[in-house]
Amino acid sequence: MKRQWFKLPLHQLLHALHTGEATLPEIVASFYGRIAVRDEKVGAWQYLIDQEDYLAEYESRSEFYKASPLMGLPFAVKDVIDTADIPTTMGSAIHQDRIPDMDASCVTAMKAAGGILMGKTVTTEFAYFQAGKTSNPHDPERTPGGSSSGSAAAVADYMVPIAFGTQTAASVIRPASYCGCIGYVGSKNEFSLRNIQPLAQSLDSLGIISNDVLDTLLVRNILLHKSLSLAAPGTPQSYVFASFSGEALGEMQAPMLETLSACQQALLEQGHQCIAFPFSDEMAELTTLHAQIMAYEVARNLVYEQQQHETLSTHMQGLLSSGLALPYKEYIAALERADELKRSLLQWFDSQQVDFILAPAASGVAPYKTVGTGAPFMSRAWQLAGLPVVSLPLGYHQKMPMGLQLIGKPHQDDVLLSQALQLQQRFLGAGTVLAL
Repeated sequence: MKRQWFKLPLHQLLHALHTGEATLPEIVASFYGRIAVRDEKVGAWQYLIDQEDYLAEYESRSEFYKASPLMGLPFAVKDVIDTADIPTTMGSAIHQDRIPDMDASCVTAMKAAGGILMGKTVTTEFAYFQAGKTSNPHDPERTPGGSSSGSAAAVADYMVPIAFGTQTAASVIRPASYCGCIGYVGSKNEFSLRNIQPLAQSLDSLGIISNDVLDTLLVRNILLHKSLSLAAPGTPQSYVFASFSGEALGEMQAPMLETLSACQQALLEQGHQCIAFPFSDEMAELTTLHAQIMAYEVARNLVYEQQQHETLSTHMQGLLSSGLALPYKEYIAALERADELKRSLLQWFDSQQVDFILAPAASGVAPYKTVGTGAPFMSRAWQLAGLPVVSLPLGYHQKMPMGLQLIGKPHQDDVLLSQALQLQQRFLGAGTVLAL
């Protein structure tokens, strides 16, 4: 019986290559075999590199790949991230023939580390609300979320071990929650956005989607040119978690709130402290401000696309109309008020010696496609504040995953991911398992 290499996370595949337990062609064949079986139902890929071309690239520079950190293993990128000589369409017919001549910085960094691009994953139209062809891998009638829909579905369904997404509102954290994988969005300005198509410059972030926090740490270190050591965290410390239910922002499903409560209880049993998060009104205000700022900036970024408005979805046309209607003074006032609220939040972090905020990653399980890609209100405030966030699949309801998100302090992403790793080991074992 063939080993199902596709089920292993990136760091375990590297171990198998180092020990000679597997060869790169065997691992690659396992992933392509998985895609052949599953992608007709899931529809995660916008553009897939041919398996023969993939292996030809590996063989053409095999000595480089064998000595490299990633050893020729595959990665995928969302179709708003530029890739040289491969289409980047942004989920829109307007750009169906657009082929960049240069990779985005994140793609270049992965290639320099020995990763091989497997393909481009489906995005919603311009990373907003109009859904693409992708289905949730747990239930094809349900949405995978947006806008990094293909990246989350491909990773969750074990078609590729790691993928990049982008987030302007909730475009990494929500799909990760709905699909049952791990989503991480770095602190504001943590990663280069060069040659990633902009949506709203005050809010755009690069995200990493994986099935194991160790893989997320590895890719983060590659992007930042840091040490690639994957040493496990030391003796667990006692942390203070502030719990936020999200009920002040929108309707929350009972199973999600029960998952949040169960996680709180487990943290208490481990010796951590859990306190209530007191800024519900401020989070609601940040959520509103985020929507205003996003609309204003999108309307001024997509000027070219507005000239071809007949090809835009009603979702995008509505966003552009509301953004164009927002006066400049109100936009500046929104930015200034957001800065005030962020300063208050960070002062509270320090005064109460809080380490992390624990909250639902979405309102509940993935809705049916007929409803849309899901509501983004559980991520807007953190995104506007520029805080690092990681989502972990810590709950299930009716066989559908639900994620909780851990929010950290600005540019303390390593601390955040170290704690996320401990939560993964406590609740999920060595890695996540998708029962299909």
